[in-house]
Amino acid sequence: MSLDSAPSAVAKVVLVLEALPNARGVTEISRSTGLSTSTVHRILRELAAVGWVRVDSDHHYLPGVRLLSLAGQSAGVTQLVRPILQRLCADTGHTVHFALRSGDEAVYVDKLEGDRAYTMRSRVGLSIPLYCTAIGKAILAGLSAAELREVLARIPLVAQTPRTIIDPDLLNAHLSAVAARGYAVDDEENEAHTRCLGAAVLDHHGVPVGGISVSALAFDLDRAKVRTCAPLLIAAARAASHALGLPTT
Repeated sequence: MSLDSAPSAVAKVVLVLEALPNARGVTEISRSTGLSTSTVHRILRELAAVGWVRVDSDHHYLPGVRLLSLAGQSAGVTQLVRPILQRLCADTGHTVHFALRSGDEAVYVDKLEGDRAYTMRSRVGLSIPLYCTAIGKAILAGLSAAELREVLARIPLVAQTPRTIIDPDLLNAHLSAVAARGYAVDDEENEAHTRCLGAAVLDHHGVPVGGISVSALAFDLDRAKVRTCAPLLIAAARAASHALGLPTT
């Protein structure tokens, strides 16, 4: 981006954002943009506060989840989380999904098949309901009380299977238990014979932007395996949240 005169405040932000792919440190960005290091640092700090950039473990600045989503680059978000999904899939042997919230639904943006002889019917790009899926319930459980009320008032609670929770009071109580436990269980509530565990992925403010799940046929994910897989899932969701900008402290 070339400017004939001194850049405006907006132009300075654009210059910094355009420099991110090739210059990730304050000094590098200052050099490539011609802006002072103090100006660059202030802009980056403000962009980080709204989730447009994130800081990695080497103190480099990278595009944040909100910027990637705004640009329609969910693949960029997926790229950040993929190594975490791969470890979870290898550790559990089950199919692993990553979904991002899209309004009153969530959308699968990545899927890794487990090592079982069967495959799950899900696919990348599939929209899933929030109230009866493991990822969806984990997202709902992490919302503020006010937003949860608003979302549940909009969503029609339709039984997908005989086990779907469609009573609002029962669902609210269930979501409170999910929040306390740190993960949700879809116990054949969205699809018969399928059991899933889900944990929310949070943004830099601690707000759920999506979730990770472990899925299997119900017989293959019994109570004992749930207890084994749950801590691995929670750790993966936490790692994904940090990768997308959630502070580590």
